[in-house]
Amino acid sequence: MVPLVNTPLRYGTLAVALHWLMALLLVALIGLGLYMVALPDAGFDTRKVVLILYHKQLGMLALALAALRWLWRLANPLPALAPGLPAWQMLAARLAHLVFYALMLALPLSGWLMSSAAAIPVSFLGLGTLPDLIAPNEARFRELIVVHRWAAWGLGALALVHAGAALRHHFVLRDDTLRKMWWSDAA
Repeated sequence: MVPLVNTPLRYGTLAVALHWLMALLLVALIGLGLYMVALPDAGFDTRKVVLILYHKQLGMLALALAALRWLWRLANPLPALAPGLPAWQMLAARLAHLVFYALMLALPLSGWLMSSAAAIPVSFLGLGTLPDLIAPNEARFRELIVVHRWAAWGLGALALVHAGAALRHHFVLRDDTLRKMWWSDAA
C-alpha cells in the first residue's frame, strides 16, 4: 500500500494525486486555450466568451492546486533520484521541477493579471469574485497576453520533455523513476 506522505523511495498518495490531477488540468487548460483563441472575436457567437470564462475558472483552480502542491512539496522530502544518474541529469531533473512550479504559478497569475488589466472580474469556481491585482490598463493587458501565451508554450514544451524523460526512464533505462509516481507499488 502506498503511504499518504512521500518516502525516500517513492511519492506518497497525496503527491501522486496532485501530480496527475494537475497534469490533466494543465492539458485541459492548454487545449482549451488553444481552441478558444482560434475562435473569432466578432459576431453573435458567444462560445469564445463562455470558454474564456471556463478557462479562467479552471485556471484559478490550477493556481490553488499549484499552491497546495508547492506547500506539500515543501513539507515532504523528495524521493531519491534513480541511482547512477549523471550529475547533469540530476540537476536537470531538479531544475525542471522548479520551473514547473514557477510556470504553474505564473500562468494563472498572469491570467488573473490580464483580467484585472482588462477590468474583467475573475471568479473562483463561482464561489466569489477575486480582487483585481492591478488597475485597468489596455497596454499592460496586451503585454500580459504575450507573457501568458509564452508561459503556456513553455509549460507545454516542458511537459513534453518531462513525459519523454519519464518514458525513457521506464522503457529504456528500466529504473523506478516513473513507478514512484504510480498509484501502487505494482507498476
